[in-house]
Amino acid sequence: MFPLTEENKHVAQLLFGTGTCPRCIFRFCGVDFHAPYKHSYEELLNDIQKFLKDELILEVPNPPLKKIRLQELEDGIDNPSQNGENKISVIEDGSIASPNSNLNVNVCNVCLGILQEFCEKEFIKKVCQKVEASGFEFTNLVFSVSFPPQLSVREHAAWLLVKQEMGKQSLSLGRNDIVQLKEAYKWITYPLFSEELGVPIDGKSLFEVSVVFAHPETVGDCHFLGKILPDCFKPAQNKQSVFTRMAVMKALNKIKEEDFRKQFPCPPNSPKAVCTVLEIECAHGAVFVAGRYNKYSRNLSQTPWIIDGERKLESSVEELISDHLLTVFKAESFNFSFSGREDVDVRTLGNGRPFAIELVNPHRVHFTSQEIKELQQKINKSSNKIQVRDLQLVSREAIGHMKEGEEEKTKTYSALIWTNKVIQKKDIEFLNDIKVV
Repeated sequence: MFPLTEENKHVAQLLFGTGTCPRCIFRFCGVDFHAPYKHSYEELLNDIQKFLKDELILEVPNPPLKKIRLQELEDGIDNPSQNGENKISVIEDGSIASPNSNLNVNVCNVCLGILQEFCEKEFIKKVCQKVEASGFEFTNLVFSVSFPPQLSVREHAAWLLVKQEMGKQSLSLGRNDIVQLKEAYKWITYPLFSEELGVPIDGKSLFEVSVVFAHPETVGDCHFLGKILPDCFKPAQNKQSVFTRMAVMKALNKIKEEDFRKQFPCPPNSPKAVCTVLEIECAHGAVFVAGRYNKYSRNLSQTPWIIDGERKLESSVEELISDHLLTVFKAESFNFSFSGREDVDVRTLGNGRPFAIELVNPHRVHFTSQEIKELQQKINKSSNKIQVRDLQLVSREAIGHMKEGEEEKTKTYSALIWTNKVIQKKDIEFLNDIKVV
């Protein structure tokens, strides 16, 4: 069922005539239910043209989409990178990563092709092939997208245009009345990703698939904001540009409508090309393994003993345990924690010292109790200097409990003493009566 009514016709005609795509028209007309967005772009284009047939000027002056190659994306599926397997570059020599370049459509002046090209089934399949080739083990996932900040500027311009036209009819349109681009994108793509990968999309999943978009052609759209509201754009660590999405949104909330209109066209101009995909990245949240270790060597440090770049001892407790865990979990790195410390020449006996290891970005995360038991045995057989017990997968919170227990735990020390005379009962009583000051 087509979601627009006669009441929406004027706004739909205005937006479509200035180069806005059908899905963005739905957003500005307040269509807040999922079904209409999920139809293919070709279907939506036909439907909107039929809806506006009495008033539509079919000769749209926008240039056609720039044709592109998908060879790099496809090559990456057949030959995944060994060094950067989690991060896939999709741009080469300015090529535009658009999966449906054969569609005879114009690039939307608001979403820059996001709701045209990048929510169709062909693109979803390409992303899913990358995910499956990444080697991660997962039963659910979080899907996230990062859009170029200039999309917020273009949406603001389109909102001011529609708001002005609706005002002529004594109607109002608040910014919150517009369906957010990211929401609409999720409505369309979540079911497609879930169906293609065969797993649910769960906001609490530790496995995340992220797609980062860019649009070099319009990167200057935000620059006028920096001149008018410089306080909104402060340099930040790990940010290549001051024009972040949050900074742009902050500026758009502050700028006066008349100042915006003087600096930026309403409606926004139509671009020549769709967005590019900067990267498709897979990452898994850390998992934690804990247990206890005994140390039997008097020549083994707890952590690698390196001074001025020179290794003092051949190995350490940390290395003897972590090397096995890194291999089995296929993790990128680790962080080791111990409940207290002991000197190099001190053994750790009894029930052993508690330890925990955080495995960063592991590719394998699901283990049976038998597999964990076998991993423990493998560690113990690999060296006579240490033994591990009670090895288990734990939560992040359990690591905090281990640290809290450092202040409360009880240690027992034993020592062998030689004397020149036989120890009498009165000597023991004398020692027991000594008070610690």
